[in-house]
Amino acid sequence: MIDQVIAFNRGFVERKDYEQYVTDKYPDKRLAVLSCMDTRLTELLPAALGLKNGDAKVIKNAGGLVISPFDSAMRSLIVAIYELGVQEIMVIAHSNCGACRMSYDHFHHEMIARGVTDETLNTIRHCGIDLDAWLEGFKDTPESVRKTVETIKTHPLVPNDIVVRGFIIDSVTGALEEIVD
Repeated sequence: MIDQVIAFNRGFVERKDYEQYVTDKYPDKRLAVLSCMDTRLTELLPAALGLKNGDAKVIKNAGGLVISPFDSAMRSLIVAIYELGVQEIMVIAHSNCGACRMSYDHFHHEMIARGVTDETLNTIRHCGIDLDAWLEGFKDTPESVRKTVETIKTHPLVPNDIVVRGFIIDSVTGALEEIVD
């Protein structure tokens, strides 16, 4: 599959198809969106929000979460604020998310089946990594959005003038539902 992607890319560059996407690194709308990496949202999310290339910084991970105040999603938001001029942040979860009810127990069985040993997993645990927490999903999507919004709003490095709001997008229609306290 990667070789097919590389072959397509060569043609894309040769045809100069990239020209329609040229922009700079600063988001025109001064907006950052934290959302899930779900493939249903790849084109649906920007289309449903009316965003074009260059309008917003879009940060994606499993579940659209900030799982700790100093994880990579939070780091990306801090960079977006201070380096790229972001003034507003949308946290957007989605319906029928695979991260809902995700658990280490499930991953443990899958890892063992794919050749990861319990010895390796125990070594990781002895290094201080809580795999149960790290691979835990969420049970309640609106509550997950509230928690992520609150983590961002109360982060010691996020200025008080940054607007942070949370939403759930329908994975089929793109309809947004705002999640409020």
